[in-house]
Amino acid sequence: MRIRLLPVAAVCACLWLAPSAQAQRIAVSVANTGPWLSLVSRGMTTYAASQKGLDLKLHDAQDDISRQLSQIQNFIAQKVDAIIVVTVDTQATPRMTQLASAAGIPLVYVNHPPAEGKLPPKVVFVGSDETDSGTLQTREVCRLLGGKGRVAVMIGDLSNQSAIQRTQDVKDVIAKPPCQAMKIVAEQSADWSRVKGANLMTNWITAGIPVDAVIANNDEMAIGAIQALKAARKLDTVVVAGIDATQDALVAMKAGELKVTVFQDAIGQGRGAVDAALKLIRGQPVPSKLWVPFELVTPVNIDKYLGKN
Repeated sequence: MRIRLLPVAAVCACLWLAPSAQAQRIAVSVANTGPWLSLVSRGMTTYAASQKGLDLKLHDAQDDISRQLSQIQNFIAQKVDAIIVVTVDTQATPRMTQLASAAGIPLVYVNHPPAEGKLPPKVVFVGSDETDSGTLQTREVCRLLGGKGRVAVMIGDLSNQSAIQRTQDVKDVIAKPPCQAMKIVAEQSADWSRVKGANLMTNWITAGIPVDAVIANNDEMAIGAIQALKAARKLDTVVVAGIDATQDALVAMKAGELKVTVFQDAIGQGRGAVDAALKLIRGQPVPSKLWVPFELVTPVNIDKYLGKN
């Protein structure tokens, strides 16, 4: 199936898969087109291209929840066969779920988990269990520090359930043996951003906050922390950890700068979301939660993950 890129419209960035007769139409609203979610989107489009008679359209919500809700309302008005959403704000998912369910349209959340504890029929979540991400990350940091040390935590977008859970994972790990001698000395949001991560780390250094490890909710913030620590000539004494195993992060790990990351299969999540949507369209049973496992990445096993994200 041929993929054709259309010009960006005023309200969305759209990637079309050329439809065939009686094509099944899936509309996708993605929170943004940043590096990580671009991989999730690639997983969707690549898999969709392999499916005969599928018309998939991507829309960029530009990190605007009002725009995203409007997109979903438009999808419903167009009577698409299924909707896939990577949410801007997970607290808005009850409204999205209500809209899709009332219209009888299957809804698949991907990557960012919805706020609802229980999802209604024909609504599913495809992603990775965030109770594993920060847990794997922090346990490895604990091992590297010998169970003790001062920790700074860089938090993602505070409106995002993944950031909330990953931060809680850190606290849960250090609350129990053998990591109880670890202490959080600073924690603040850097909005998943490399630039904001660098600025935040610079602020902590300037404030004289001593740290033995920086545990970041994602790789972009971890790389920002590395940049600031290198500029201050302090990187050699600090363990930096991220999550996602992006290619930039693995380059930093190869260079000996990043000590820990956790592989999250972005392309696998995108592929899984489209597959789940197709099954829902066909009336096939789909579990309400489909998990794509997290995997710890260290300098020991890094070669296994090169080129994956």
